[in-house]
Amino acid sequence: MQTYELIAPCHFGLEAVLKREIIDLGYEISKVEDGKVTFIGDAEAICRANIFLRSAERILIKAGSFKATTFTELFDNTKALDWEHYLPENAEFPVTKANSVSSKLFSSSDIQSIVKKAIVEKLKEKYKVTWFSENGAKYPIRVTIIKDEVTIAIDTSGDSLHKRGYRPVAGKAPISETLAAAIILLTPWHKDRILVDPFCGSGTIAIEAAMIAANMAPGMNREFISEGFTNLISKKNWYEAINEADDICNTDIVTDIQGYDIDPKMAKIAMINAKNAGVDKLIHFQERPVSQLSHSKKYGFIITNPPYGERLEDKETLPSIYKDFGESFKKLDSWSAYIITSYEDTEKYIGRKADKNRKIYNGMLKTYLYQFLGPKPPKQQ
Repeated sequence: MQTYELIAPCHFGLEAVLKREIIDLGYEISKVEDGKVTFIGDAEAICRANIFLRSAERILIKAGSFKATTFTELFDNTKALDWEHYLPENAEFPVTKANSVSSKLFSSSDIQSIVKKAIVEKLKEKYKVTWFSENGAKYPIRVTIIKDEVTIAIDTSGDSLHKRGYRPVAGKAPISETLAAAIILLTPWHKDRILVDPFCGSGTIAIEAAMIAANMAPGMNREFISEGFTNLISKKNWYEAINEADDICNTDIVTDIQGYDIDPKMAKIAMINAKNAGVDKLIHFQERPVSQLSHSKKYGFIITNPPYGERLEDKETLPSIYKDFGESFKKLDSWSAYIITSYEDTEKYIGRKADKNRKIYNGMLKTYLYQFLGPKPPKQQ
């Protein structure tokens, strides 16, 4: 059985969530670094990781890593890797991305060009040909250089894993599906507890919560570029992973998941997205301002992504928005709230210091997950 080192990138600050997800899938972690988790797995693991992981951005097969401070070293070390194990003779293998941080080699276009040339030269020797048609399946190559340490990997996902396929239309500042799912997984919320998102936008947090409640694999209704890697992954591996996802999914459950938005258009878009995801029966969306946030039951959860004020014209409205939230939340005295935002005066206007605070990078934007913890519900007899 062929095993690989598989790299799963994630949002900075959420590595622990992804690590737990991978362990729960049954795989051995080999390394945890800022923004990525590396683990050991076979062809089946590539399928299952793409289909089941909620907080990973994509799944990469690590082809190799080495130190390089010159383009000659980059070329020679790339050429030395066993590319014939991954790429068939007719493979299309574009070097789609190159990132460099704190390294002597920093020109992305030059890095891409040299890596491509090195792979071509290696495959010329192995396949005894002078030219490649590249008319077969696509194997995208990605290069990362951090402090002169080069990692070269093959992307098995294609479109990022946050593209679940249910959200063709998003709001002005949408939270990604992977980030929303990771935040939910950071909390002690589970399907028997109430969840409300009073700034629901296009409905992502509520939809991801409903998918978690229904045990619905986030990638079960989309395609992956590695379905074309027939030299590495059999059709049987994909069928078995999809069948597993189908077997454990159960939308025939009762939940109390709600999403509010002051904009009636967004509430309608959220409903459409929930229907696309197959969880519309598990969520109630409605037009409602945060000042009317209320619930008759105790011990619920608020998990939300309120406005940040990234646009200058929106900043003036933030104090009143957060103040309204704080006053409504105060009345829900047994509830917990988890708020992801970059707004620096969050605690000031909510009127309460967070019990916990966690730094999370939303792309390049530094945000904080403010955690206002309510009491635990009494244990049921």
